[in-house]
Amino acid sequence: YAWDANEEYLFKAMVAFAMRRYSSKSTTQISNVLLCNVTDRVSFWFVVTDSSKNVTTVPGSEVEAAIRMNRNRINSAFLLSDKTLQFLKITSTLSPPVEPSTPVWLIVFGVVLCLIVAGIVFLIVSGIQKHKKQNKESTERENLEEKVEVTLENGIPCEALDLKAGHINGVFAADDERFTSL
Repeated sequence: YAWDANEEYLFKAMVAFAMRRYSSKSTTQISNVLLCNVTDRVSFWFVVTDSSKNVTTVPGSEVEAAIRMNRNRINSAFLLSDKTLQFLKITSTLSPPVEPSTPVWLIVFGVVLCLIVAGIVFLIVSGIQKHKKQNKESTERENLEEKVEVTLENGIPCEALDLKAGHINGVFAADDERFTSL
């Protein structure tokens, strides 16, 4: 950034403009803004003199208030921001906080509501699956009980014979050839 006499003139003009807007007097001229100790890194301090008396300086509180009120215009003139154009002893103007288009409470409410609905759906689906599983197990148990009829003879459980399919006694099945038939 090249800081030369033209840039100094623009800065003085912007400070004079800020002082005129702040005090509502058209007495502040560019010649009333004095730059002192200008360095190569564009660092300096300045004073504003009172044009009616030309010797006394304007109180620092008035200059600070004028710059604070017109800081955006000064930054825009130099194409800088509060981060790049710094006035010592004058706090930077903070931009207003960004307001989201949707209120935060509405977003939180939506998330909580979705979690509750998902929990209810999960409970309903798991209940239906559990009920189907219980029905399936009970029908399988009934089918097994129908197939296997247990009869008690002399207090001892015995399986009923399926007379249509027949029943093979396993003791004699493998050894039929050893014994003579009756």
